[in-house]
Amino acid sequence: MLRLAIIGTNWITERFVQAALEVKEFELSAVYSRDTARAKEFAAPFNSDAVCFDDLTEMAQSDAFDAVYIASPNSLHYSQSVLMLENGKHVICEKPVASNITQAEHMYQVAEQHNVVLFEAFKTEYLPNFALISEHLPQLGKLHKVSIHYCQYSSRYQRYLDGENPNTFNPDFSNGSIMDIGFYCVSSAVALFGEPESIKASAHLLESGVDAHGSAILTYPEFEVVICHSKVSDSVLPTELQGEAGVMHIPHISECDHVDIKLRGEEVMTYQVPQLENTMTYEASIFAQQIKRGQLCQQAKARALGVSRITTEIRRQTGVVFPSDS
Repeated sequence: MLRLAIIGTNWITERFVQAALEVKEFELSAVYSRDTARAKEFAAPFNSDAVCFDDLTEMAQSDAFDAVYIASPNSLHYSQSVLMLENGKHVICEKPVASNITQAEHMYQVAEQHNVVLFEAFKTEYLPNFALISEHLPQLGKLHKVSIHYCQYSSRYQRYLDGENPNTFNPDFSNGSIMDIGFYCVSSAVALFGEPESIKASAHLLESGVDAHGSAILTYPEFEVVICHSKVSDSVLPTELQGEAGVMHIPHISECDHVDIKLRGEEVMTYQVPQLENTMTYEASIFAQQIKRGQLCQQAKARALGVSRITTEIRRQTGVVFPSDS
């Protein structure tokens, strides 16, 4: 049984721990929080004997765990991951794995130098129904246009409008639309098609310096992927793949519950396979497999680095600058 630690005690961390326990490969053995009482409160439902830390260096140097799930603010992913990797801990880090491509490349170098696994927690790629996209793509014939939409009004946007400075819209935390909502769009594109030949991006920036919403065109040899992302508006548009023989719809790309295909002159066909309610279970299982094999997944590494290169370039084109970029 792999001993799991967590950094961060929010809802997504709780969700991941539930998923990790569900795959029966992990036990929760350590929790970090700046508030030890909060760490103990979080651990109680899962393992009241879990070791609780309020010092990251002390945690990294302990032998209380084998692997750690990092769900801190984006700006802390790099430093916390490197600290854990250098101390021989396997790391699954919430997306995005780093603030920029320079950090991401260094993180994977450290992981390989210390013979430990670094894995970006992008769940969508590992969902059973996401695999149906590639499986049924040939039905569409020659592919020409792909549009990936993810626009969701942030519950923290009103706080920003009221004059507060929530992490969601704060460049100090390496945040904004492309690094949050938009990440699912970019990462799904790279998971399906690899890296594009060229990128053209635009965005509307808030006074804080991050993007509220934006678009990007990823150009491939014979087709293009248009990405639309927003944290200040909602959309009900599906992701759409257009081929010469028909079109494929995915209602919500990040959860990818099913795939609809409409071939020319035919009725809509829905493709769906059973999928667990806690969709983080699949990434937890893939993480465990890498640790047991003693080798990180090169395909996952390539996708993570590709996405980081793209989001770094999108930010360069749209003028979103983080402190970590200097």
